[in-house]
Formats: sequence, structure tokens, C-alpha cells
Amino acid sequence: MDLMKPELLRKLKKLIEDDEVQKFYTWKEYKFLRSKAKTRDNNECQMCKREGKHGQYGACHHKEEVREKPELALTLSNVEILCKHHHNIVHPEKLNTTPIFMNEEWF
Repeated sequence: MDLMKPELLRKLKKLIEDDEVQKFYTWKEYKFLRSKAKTRDNNECQMCKREGKHGQYGACHHKEEVREKPELALTLSNVEILCKHHHNIVHPEKLNTTPIFMNEEWF
């Protein structure tokens, strides 16, 4: 299933250009795709499953990054359900690791 239409692709490319990709995840098309992926994967983490474990839904992961391959952003075969643990492993850059500011007076 591929929900990407030419006008959506243009809109997504503009979001990428403007560094506003987060807005894509509010689109009704993405929410529908995520719903289909959750049903297909039975709300189970696919990486846990491959390891013989069981993990619940944490994120809908794009195998091919949205910024790298926007044309696949709404393709069901390009997404899989991951638990938060595995999604953080795949995307460590998305973890909030911003250092806390400490001024000169802080000991």
C-alpha cells in the first residue's frame, strides 16, 4: 500500500527543506498508515520478535528515512512497529541528550 500522491510528496519535500518534518507526523495519511502498520504487526515490536522476545508498540519506524527517501514515507512496506527501546537504538540522535547549562557560579 502506497498513499503518497504527487501533491503530498511536494508538500513533504517542502517540509524537509524547511526543516519541519515533524509536521508530517500529524498528517491524516501518516496516521492511517501507522494504524495499518500497528494492525499488521499486531502492536508488537518487530525487532523484539526477531530476537524471540515480546515488546509492545512504541513507535512506527521508517526503514528508509523520511528525509532520505520522502517518496517512501507513506508506503506500508517501509514502516515497522518498534518498542521505544529498539527505536532509541535505531535512532540515538532522537534521544534528548542536550547538556544542562551550568553557569560559572554552579558548583
